[in-house]
Amino acid sequence: MKKALPFLSAILAGAALPAALAPFNFWPLAWLSPALFFWLLSRNTLSVRHSIALGWSYGLGVFGAGVSWVFVSISEHSTTPLPVALLLTGAFVAALALLFAIQGGLYGRYLNGSRYSWLAFAGLWWLFEWLRSWLLTGFPWLYLGYASLDTPLQAWAPLGGVWLLSLWVALGGSALVALSRRRSGRMARMVAAVVLTLPWLVATQLPTQWTEPQRTLSVAVVQADIPQAIKWQRSQLPGILQRYQRLTAQVEQEQPGTELIVWPETAIPALYRNALPYLGDTFARLDEQGISLISGMPAAIADPEQPGGYRFHNSLAVVSGGAGIYHKQRLVPFGEYLPLEAVIRGLVDFFNLPASNFSLPAAGQQNLRINGTELASAICYEIAYPALVREAARSANMLLTVSNDTWFGHSIAPDQHMQIARMRALENGRWLIRGTNNGISALVDPQGNITAQAPRYTVALLTGEVTSMQGQTPWQQLGVWPSLLLAGALMLGSFRRRHITVQDTPFARV
Repeated sequence: MKKALPFLSAILAGAALPAALAPFNFWPLAWLSPALFFWLLSRNTLSVRHSIALGWSYGLGVFGAGVSWVFVSISEHSTTPLPVALLLTGAFVAALALLFAIQGGLYGRYLNGSRYSWLAFAGLWWLFEWLRSWLLTGFPWLYLGYASLDTPLQAWAPLGGVWLLSLWVALGGSALVALSRRRSGRMARMVAAVVLTLPWLVATQLPTQWTEPQRTLSVAVVQADIPQAIKWQRSQLPGILQRYQRLTAQVEQEQPGTELIVWPETAIPALYRNALPYLGDTFARLDEQGISLISGMPAAIADPEQPGGYRFHNSLAVVSGGAGIYHKQRLVPFGEYLPLEAVIRGLVDFFNLPASNFSLPAAGQQNLRINGTELASAICYEIAYPALVREAARSANMLLTVSNDTWFGHSIAPDQHMQIARMRALENGRWLIRGTNNGISALVDPQGNITAQAPRYTVALLTGEVTSMQGQTPWQQLGVWPSLLLAGALMLGSFRRRHITVQDTPFARV
């Protein structure tokens, strides 16, 4: 039991991190979780192999608690047997935890032992959060910085995005450990005290708004609450589209003057040409009134190199009162495409989902345009990619994200997803419109505040006003570079090549 105690502690420390994020929002844990991880890693008796094992244990806690909703997606929306669903979820969590294992190993091999290793720990933490945004298409979830929403620290987001916030939080956590150590030295403790408090003090002096308003638009988001079990059944298509037509007509009657109506991700569960016989009159009527309608739908692009001669995309299109179509650029593995499709298709029922044959677009995407306003689009978990959204938002006046969080049931995923979307609005100084099938549909201002929200898990109409914005935040102008350079400097300051010998300790054989 004594040998297992460090690993159990690491698992518990990791599991505490998601509790700092939505829907729990106990933000002090965002400091305490990495602080305990750092303390476990920096014990003098640790070998590099032990650091790797501790890192993997910590990652198991983080992702085991934080992405438990993967199990919901597999078990509730397929006939996959319970043991197989548990096995698939466990494999996913274990694979993600390898990143923390590598992080722990690098710290133990090159950084541990220095008086200022706590600075290097924060820089390394930042590096691995950044890696998670693009390595193997990326999984940018559970970032430390999201816990800073609704605290004074969020004022840093327009300067360096969520990654700069993560760096401050990781620094704060490791500084707590440095302050508690007598052997740190007086100067090191003074530096730790400054690092712990300075970001909070500076945050109170930072501007709350970096962009300027242009004009206000009246918008409506249709939340149709279509059950996932029937969404892709051809026999259900007329009924699904009739519901959207009815709710849209209700907007026209009850909210005259509405300029933009949003339908969520794959609201039209059919190709445009197949849906047009049902929706053509609605599109024409809205177009005549100058009302813009944006809807999610699959799109087919001719491609002779693809089976059947077409490439299919998860798309978002302006079907009235504007122009543009956006194809999703970050696909969900196993949900929207199958890695090694020839091998695993058919092995498990979950791998045969109707929407698991989408493709990436062949070229870069343009913003959608309505009534002189450009909207930067993000479909589903694309909104979790800070750099992707930043690139589109630089030339846009507003952010638009649509999703179908029905996949996640009543889990914590929709709350996490909403928190992420709020951060994108804050980083880019833009209003954000979020439309989903069954929640959370919301309007978010440039400070990341939710100004209007529809009730969850029900049919609803969300109406309100949003404002197009102009200008750029420092994050939009400079991107990741300031945070990258700062994180690199923190690591280089404590880098040293360590010659490790396996000591005769209870953990030496781990």
